Amino acid sequence: MKVTKSDFIISAVKPEQYPIEGLPEIGLAGRSNVGKSSLINTLINRKNLARTSQKPGKTQTLNFYLINELLYFVDVPGYGFAKVSKKERDAWGRMIETYLTDRDQLKAVIQIVDLRHAPSNDDVVMYDWLKHYEIPVIVVATKSDKIPKGKWQKHLKVVSQTLKIEPTDRLVTFSSHNGQGKEDVWSAIKSYL
Repeated sequence: MKVTKSDFIISAVKPEQYPIEGLPEIGLAGRSNVGKSSLINTLINRKNLARTSQKPGKTQTLNFYLINELLYFVDVPGYGFAKVSKKERDAWGRMIETYLTDRDQLKAVIQIVDLRHAPSNDDVVMYDWLKHYEIPVIVVATKSDKIPKGKWQKHLKVVSQTLKIEPTDRLVTFSSHNGQGKEDVWSAIKSYL
């Protein structure tokens, strides 16, 4: 997809703050620091629309990005090792669960994992949770530039087997460093719009 316009719209924590136009939405979920912001920026050809950070747990709200005035990307807080209190983590969990289970505009979730490593227990829990709620998943394995191309299949097999990816869900290799896989991710997104 050729992105000609992209804007950050709102950071929301409650449903009454969500955009009301009724456009389709694609959620982005992944461990803290797995590269969600970099994926968003690469897909929309912008350097810093989605803020990247060295500090895990920076995203603490649902961030809505309007793309070509046709759809929203919704960046959800990262799971895993963010250094926040249990109370704060529980609040994030409720906020994310409310969005993912109650939002009719949500068409699919891009779950981002690191191709270099087997998915974590948190990754498995997230995938299983999305499947339980019958939410379509596009698994994007990032940082493919860090692995020789000849070893991608071996790593993809580990991702696929660890998550037990269903045949209806797409698994795409991606690199924000060189844009590899960008068109494949857009193709997967378009199939849900």
